[in-house]
Amino acid sequence: MTRPQVEIFTDGACSGNPGAGGWGAVLRYNGREKELSGGEKETTNNRMELTAVIEALSALKRPCGVTLTTDSQYVVNAVENRWVYAWKANNWRKADKKPALNADLWEKLLPLLETHAVSFVWIRGHNGHPENERCDALAVAETAKHK
Repeated sequence: MTRPQVEIFTDGACSGNPGAGGWGAVLRYNGREKELSGGEKETTNNRMELTAVIEALSALKRPCGVTLTTDSQYVVNAVENRWVYAWKANNWRKADKKPALNADLWEKLLPLLETHAVSFVWIRGHNGHPENERCDALAVAETAKHK
């Protein structure tokens, strides 16, 4: 059975780091789009970037092939370079023995990466990419709601 192919675009924002934050996602399948967003009163930019990816993948109702476009090097590098798997294997400690940040969110993301066949695409943020700009606008609007 072939998996449905979905495009996902995500972004996170934070006013202060830590501070009020928001995230936004655009999901595209079969010519249809869905926007998702949310935020928190006290968070970090990396937490919002991760939350956007988690919420977007969680919205999928069955296993999918996903092309996930984000401007977060933190998310892309941690997964693509398999750092997150090493952190988990080392009881959420990095190579320098310091705690890996956001372990609670990585714990939510890892099963989603097993369910869906996700390929990450990194793009430079605030560089005119239409979907990234939409996700940024969603994230910034959520940030303003949580100040």
